[in-house]
Formats: sequence, C-alpha cells, structure tokens
Amino acid sequence: MTKRNLFGTALLVVLCTLILSCDNSSSDNQKSEYSDKIESVTLLKTSKSWEGTLYPAYPTGQPEISVLKISVPPNKALDWHKHPVINAAYVEKGEIQIEVKESGKIQWIKQGQVLPEMVNIAHRGKTGDKGATLIVFYSGSPDLPLSEPVH
Repeated sequence: MTKRNLFGTALLVVLCTLILSCDNSSSDNQKSEYSDKIESVTLLKTSKSWEGTLYPAYPTGQPEISVLKISVPPNKALDWHKHPVINAAYVEKGEIQIEVKESGKIQWIKQGQVLPEMVNIAHRGKTGDKGATLIVFYSGSPDLPLSEPVH
C-alpha cells in the first residue's frame, strides 16, 4: 500500500469516526407522546351524573370554579359525603370504586376515565390495592362548600 493510499484510508477512518460521534440524539431515543397536530378529545359531556340523575340548575350569583388534586392511598375509603355543586373527577392514576349510600350501587373508574359526580346524593369512594389520584373539577359559587359530610 502506498503512502498516499494509507493516508487516504486513515483520513476516511477519521472522518467516519467524527461523523458518527457527532450524533446529538438522546441515548434513550424517546419519542414524544404528541403528534404534530393539535388534538382535542372530549372526555365527558353530560347533563346527568354517572348513576343517571339529571343535574340541577346552577346556583345564582357569582360562579366559582375549583380544581382539586385528591390522592387516596391504597385500600382506603373516603367518608360518606355529598356535593352541593356539579363536579366531575378525572382519574390521573390508579382506580377507585364509587358507592351510593342509599342504593348500594357501585362503579369502578380507572386511570384515564372521567366520572360525572352526583349532586346532593350521599356517596363515597373506596380504593383497591392501587390507590387513586383524582383531578376533580367543581362548578359552584363562593358561598357553597365543595363537599359536605353525611352521617
């Protein structure tokens, strides 16, 4: 092999090494969870709660929106309560069983699902082994509580 061929081969190897080492991509090669288009998906649109009761009219006066993040550990039950305002819960993590006090009717909601809550009906949530994290949206007014205990 001539000096010229040897030099050319060495130069080629160095250039290839430089090109390959300039890869700026992440080693995890994670893909974005987003597409290139703006998307809108209706998760819930209803005029009644999950067990079928029609919602009452909104209270008069100044409206107030509240959004709560509620974390319930595994194998726990919330106290019996009712809501005087319309609200809906989105399950961010885990799963939770909703139980109506009077009828005993139950429904499980799991991660990614939305539950249209009941208004002025006694109920509670109970978690299983996974626990649950809920994002709850309340549509009320400043003079009304979001939740009231029921005994």
